[in-house]
Amino acid sequence: MFEILGKERVAQRTAAIVVRAPDIARAARAGQFVILRNTEEGERYPLTIADFDREAGTIELVFAELGAATIELGTFEPGDGILDLVGPLGNPSEIGRFGEVVAIAGGVGIAAIHPIARALREAGNRVTSILGARSASLLFWEDRMARASDRILIATDDGSRARKGLVTNLLAEEIASGRAIDLVVAVGPTPMMRAVAETTRPHGIRTIVSLNPIMVDGTGMCGGCRVDVGGRKRFACVDGPEFDAHLVDFDGLMARQRAYKREEEEACRLLALEVGHGLGLGLGLGHENR
Repeated sequence: MFEILGKERVAQRTAAIVVRAPDIARAARAGQFVILRNTEEGERYPLTIADFDREAGTIELVFAELGAATIELGTFEPGDGILDLVGPLGNPSEIGRFGEVVAIAGGVGIAAIHPIARALREAGNRVTSILGARSASLLFWEDRMARASDRILIATDDGSRARKGLVTNLLAEEIASGRAIDLVVAVGPTPMMRAVAETTRPHGIRTIVSLNPIMVDGTGMCGGCRVDVGGRKRFACVDGPEFDAHLVDFDGLMARQRAYKREEEEACRLLALEVGHGLGLGLGLGHENR
């Protein structure tokens, strides 16, 4: 069992937990993830490592309560244990001295972009972070992202915090300003990552996205996380999770993400009846956490 040492509600239906996992903390690097199984009867699902403390032997995970597994995890409290936790998995982010970098995150992707932006800044890059969410109630870690960045820009769909609009509006303004951008890294909902790719494509700006397909084992054996990248089948868990955004087949990725939508909604309904969570349906799939 992996003990939960701390828990914090960071946004609407979004929680951060600190988990004792010394072996994972010792090896973790920016951009990697873990596979969890809450209980013996539970499903396996991925969450990105949002932070790690090698000395304390802990990792931090942030998740939105979207699918049955993450809703169940949201009921866990400090002192509870997660049955299985495997990692770090996936290839670490490419960290080098590129120059001007824009790190873009939407929703729970803010947790995933955090260690990447921090590592890129520590490597000597000038990092501008653009954070977005549907509303202010879904934004979190602005303070942490400010420390990990040289500049921070924020947009909300409804205008309840900072600029009204999308992260791509702010990205387009950065490009139009004439400031040279050497690298864009985006993590978040798939439609957002696709929009970022289409914003940078005409300008030839190198753009990396961290993909979040359905994933089961995280070691390349199940094939559930396969994606088309540059006309080739790749497994996000072992070939990624980061890929050249301009080569990703986003239509195929989104089709695969919807494959078990009906089953996930039924699982959410049954869990709501069991734990009295008062959930609605149509919440989406838990893989969007990664």
